[in-house]
Amino acid sequence: MALGVQARITLRAMEQFIAVAEELHFHRAAERLNMSQPPLTSAIRKLEDDLGVTLIERGNRVLGLSPAGKQFLDEARDVLRRAEQAITATVDVAAGRTGVVRLGYVGSALYGRLPDVVRDFRTRYPEVRLELREATTAAQIAALREGRLDVGVVIPPLENAEDVERTPFDSDRLCMAIPQDHPLGERPDPTLSDLADEPFILWPMVEGRGFHLQVIRLCANAGFVPRVTQEAYGMHAVLSLVSVGGGVSVVPESMSGFRGDRIRYHPLSGSEPEFDLVLGHRHLSPSARAFVRAAEEKWPAASHPS
Repeated sequence: MALGVQARITLRAMEQFIAVAEELHFHRAAERLNMSQPPLTSAIRKLEDDLGVTLIERGNRVLGLSPAGKQFLDEARDVLRRAEQAITATVDVAAGRTGVVRLGYVGSALYGRLPDVVRDFRTRYPEVRLELREATTAAQIAALREGRLDVGVVIPPLENAEDVERTPFDSDRLCMAIPQDHPLGERPDPTLSDLADEPFILWPMVEGRGFHLQVIRLCANAGFVPRVTQEAYGMHAVLSLVSVGGGVSVVPESMSGFRGDRIRYHPLSGSEPEFDLVLGHRHLSPSARAFVRAAEEKWPAASHPS
């Protein structure tokens, strides 16, 4: 019986009852609802019949609400409020205004345009929670496939990742990183070939094959194969080892402010050291799609990299 009553009572019937209860006058309530009085009177009678209770005390006019009517007024207001919240929440999720965006990024991205994009997105979408996770390109690709990330800032080329869509995001170039107290650090313009006999610190090829091979190729063009004595996961770890004299490296130029008291950074000439960063993504939620769209709008040139 109760289930049948719930099925018959609509949000519109609750809205009509609230208007009558607040106005305590059928004619004024009808005007408020932009309808004529007879259908409103019939609707309230039907509501009472469906509930099996008297909601409004009547004489020649509306006298007031019955105890059941007062209770139903509170409940109806709460139901309509929650219905409005449900509609708003649904529309906001569909529009990307609420939700969660799990954003991965390679360490060097923090020194490019990523902070500005994140700041702008948080201002425009304050109800979206951004979860930032630093990870290598390989780790991000795996996380995208496993549904643990929504978007990743990665460095192409991406090996065996045809299922990952890419949106241009930023650009950078490589430079040499030499310990501050190293004899080479005192030279005004050392070249990459000067590092031929130095111990190198790099990241594992499996964590960023394209980036790793670019460094190897640059060294080969300079006439040597780098002697890799240590590997570290992530650019911050690589540079931390350089800063304590563990060796030299080739790193993103955008990070040349990291441990500047202990590391000297020297640019590499030509276009070969240049590389791009892209947003990698697969199945975008509305909020993740809003992030990608905001990133493109923040830097339109990213859609047409040179």
